[in-house]
Amino acid sequence: MNPRILTVRDEEEIKEELERIGVSEEGKQILKGKGSFYLIKLEGLSSQAANLLKQEMLAIGGDVAVKKEVVSFTVKRSDVLLMGTEAHYRKIIPRLRRQPFDLAIVSSQIKQTLDNFKKDNFTIPLGGKILNLAKKTAIMGILNVTPDSFYDGGRYTCQDEALRRVEQMIEEGADIIDVGGESTRPGSERVSLKEEIKRVIPIIEKIRENFDVPISIDTYKAEVARQAIEVGANMVNDISGLRFDPKLKKVVAKCDVPVVITHIKGTPKDMQDNPQYRCLMGEIISYLREGIKMAEEAGISSDKIIIDPGIGFGKTTEHNLRIIKRLPELKSLGKPILIGASRKSFIGNVLKLPVSERLEGSLAIGSLSVFQGANIIRTHDVKETRRVVDLIRAVMKS
Repeated sequence: MNPRILTVRDEEEIKEELERIGVSEEGKQILKGKGSFYLIKLEGLSSQAANLLKQEMLAIGGDVAVKKEVVSFTVKRSDVLLMGTEAHYRKIIPRLRRQPFDLAIVSSQIKQTLDNFKKDNFTIPLGGKILNLAKKTAIMGILNVTPDSFYDGGRYTCQDEALRRVEQMIEEGADIIDVGGESTRPGSERVSLKEEIKRVIPIIEKIRENFDVPISIDTYKAEVARQAIEVGANMVNDISGLRFDPKLKKVVAKCDVPVVITHIKGTPKDMQDNPQYRCLMGEIISYLREGIKMAEEAGISSDKIIIDPGIGFGKTTEHNLRIIKRLPELKSLGKPILIGASRKSFIGNVLKLPVSERLEGSLAIGSLSVFQGANIIRTHDVKETRRVVDLIRAVMKS
C-alpha cells in the first residue's frame, strides 16, 4: 500500500502526480485546482458581508472563520479568514459578484490575489538587458562606498578598491551591482545630499565605463537617483518605499527605470527603538501595496516594480524570522520579491556571532528565501550566495 503525504507545492507538481497515476484528460480538468489549498485573509468586512460570505463558502464546501459576535450582529466589522482550494475560490468568485455589501469588490480582490500569487514569470528590463527571474534567482552584489556601513564600511571608499570589488562580484556571478552612499544601519544619521552625490556619482561613472553590468543606486533621495541614472545607473533601490522624498517617484517614472519599494517602520535613526506591530505581515503588505499604488499613479510601469519586506528596517529578531517563514504571503502582491538579509544583526542574535562570522547564517536565510519565493537576493557574499542559490533552484526545478 505504501501510504504517504505528498509535499507538492504547485499546480505543475499536482499535474505530474495525475500523469503518473494515469488520470484521464477529463478527470484532470475536473481535478484541476482541487489540490491547491489557500488561506485568504480579508480585513475589516462588515458583519453582513462576513455572514453572507461564510454562507456562500459553506455552500460550495469551503469555510470561513469570523469573529464569534458576527453571527449575532453585535459587532460592526470582523476580519475574515477564507479556507478553500483554488476550485472553491473559482466557484465563489462569480457568485459573490451578484451579492450586496461590497462583496462584488471582495470577489475582484480574491481573483486578483489568486492570480498574483501564481505569477512566476517575472522579467525586469535593465537598460538594454532583460533580467529573466523565471529562469534564475538574481544576485544583487552590495557595494557600499561609505565610511560607516555595518559590515564593509570604509573598505571601498577608494575608487580603485571599489572597481576591483565590482570586477570580483561580476566574476562571482552578480547580476546587479547595488551602489550605496549613505549607511542605513540602525541608529545611523542622514548624510547631506552633496556628500552622497560626491560618494556615488564618480564610482557609478567608472563602473559604467569599465563594465557592462546593471547598476542599482541605493538611495531615497530624488536628486541622487536622477544624477546616478544620468551617469549609468539602471534602477533605484529605495529603503523608504517612496516615502522619504516625494519627488523620487517622479524621477523614476521620467527615467523609466525599475524601482525597489521597501518596507520600513520609522527611519534608520530610530527604526529599532522598540518596533511593534499589531499584525506584522498585514502591515507590511498594506505598506507595500500602497507603495505600488503610489508608483503606478506616478507613471512607473507595473513591470518595473520590485518589493522588499525590509529585513532589519524597524523589526526585531523575531519579526525578521517570521517574515522569512511567511514570505510566500508577499506573492499576493504579484511583484518580484527582493530579500536583503546579508550578515544582519538578527542572524548574529540567533547564532550569537559577530558580523564577520555570519556567512553561514546569511546563506541559510538566502536559501530559505528562495525556496519561499524570493526572486532577488541582495548580498555582500556573491560567490557563496550564487552557488547556494543555484543549487536551491535546481532542487526546486527538478
